[in-house]
Amino acid sequence: MNLVDSVIRTRYRNGWEREELMEPGRVYAVEIRLQPTSNLFAAGHRIRLDVSSSNFPRLDVNPNTGESLGRHTHMVKAINAVYVDRERVSHVVLPIIPAE
Repeated sequence: MNLVDSVIRTRYRNGWEREELMEPGRVYAVEIRLQPTSNLFAAGHRIRLDVSSSNFPRLDVNPNTGESLGRHTHMVKAINAVYVDRERVSHVVLPIIPAE
């Protein structure tokens, strides 16, 4: 069951004022904000986080080329990675509401 999703064009990861393309092989910090939601997770439930470079047809195709949006001439396969080591700490914030 999908509870919530979000999207970000990483070329705008530092604001909408200007595009900043990413360099292959370099690691970037990216914050993806989710809309508020609520769910009761029972004992034994698991939480999964999916990372993707596209959600077509729900959202526009991301050709991963750096070309102008909507004017791409080809597509490149994206390689996504989430790092969880000491130098590159990734995390998900899940607020807990007390039961009382």
